[in-house]
Amino acid sequence: MNSTSLQTASAYYQANPGTRWLRWALGLSERVWPALAVRGAYRVFGTPLPSKWLHRRQPDLARWNLTRLPFEDASLTLYQPPPGPHGPVVLLLHGWGGYAQQMLPLAKALIAQGLRPALVDLPAHGRSEGSTSNLPQFARAIEYLTARLQQQGHEVRAVVAHSLAANALAYAAARGLAVPRLALLAPPASPYAYTRLFAMVFGLSEETRARLQQRVEAREGILMRQFEPAAVGPRVAQPTLIVHDREDRINRFADAEAFRDAIAGARLLETSGLGHTRLLRDDEVLQAVVAHVRG
Repeated sequence: MNSTSLQTASAYYQANPGTRWLRWALGLSERVWPALAVRGAYRVFGTPLPSKWLHRRQPDLARWNLTRLPFEDASLTLYQPPPGPHGPVVLLLHGWGGYAQQMLPLAKALIAQGLRPALVDLPAHGRSEGSTSNLPQFARAIEYLTARLQQQGHEVRAVVAHSLAANALAYAAARGLAVPRLALLAPPASPYAYTRLFAMVFGLSEETRARLQQRVEAREGILMRQFEPAAVGPRVAQPTLIVHDREDRINRFADAEAFRDAIAGARLLETSGLGHTRLLRDDEVLQAVVAHVRG
C-alpha cells in the first residue's frame, strides 16, 4: 500500500455523499457498538463500487449471446459472441467494481485471430445477481466457469483477468486450474494490505480492521495471506504473462514484480502512462496478450 493508492481510494469514496455518511456511521458504531461496526464494515467491504446498477446496460454486448448461470447465492452472466469463430475459448474477467464490457477490446482482438472469447459479469457486478462478493468468491467463480465450459465440450485455451480477478486467477491456478495459459493484468498482491487501506479510508481502528479480516477469513474458510504471490506463485505451472503500468494508481507496480518473481518463467510486460484500466484498450497490450494466448 502506498500514499498514491490511499489518496486515490479516499478521493473515490469521499466523492460519494453516501460513502461519507457510511464513514460517519461506522465511526459512531465503533464508539458505541463495536460489534455492529464490524458487521457494517464487512458489508461495505464486500460491496462493489461503483454500483453494479451503473453497468447493467452494456450496449456494445447487446448482440452477444447472454447466459445467466446460478452461482452460490448470486449468479454469473456469461457473454459469448454471435455466430463466428468456433475455436478455443479464452475466458475474460473484469476486476472489482468492473464489468464485462471493459474486456471487449481484447475480445475483438481475439476474435480476429480465430479465438472465441467469453466475457463475464462476476457476482454482484453488471447484470449478475448478488449485492456483495469477495476475492475467494471470484476464485471459485473462475474454477466453476472453466469447468462448465469444458464440460460443454469447449477447449479453454486461457484465462485473462484484470485487477482483483487476476489475484483470484493466480490462486485458482495454484489450486490446479486446468487451462494451458494465464494472463494477469494489473494484479494486486495483498488482500491483507487492502484491508488496511479500507480501514484508513473509513477511519477504522486497527482492532476493527483485524476483526473485519477475521470475519472474512472465518466465513470463507481461507486466510488472506494464502492469496499473496509467495503463497500461490510456486504452485502456478502455466506460462503466465503479467501486464502492469508504472503509473497504476490502484495497484502498485511492485505487486506485478512480486508475481513475476514468484511464478517460474512468468513474463512481465511493463507499460507507462496507461494507468489501471486504459491498458485494457491499448493496442500493444492487446497484441501481447493475444500472442501469449496463442502460444
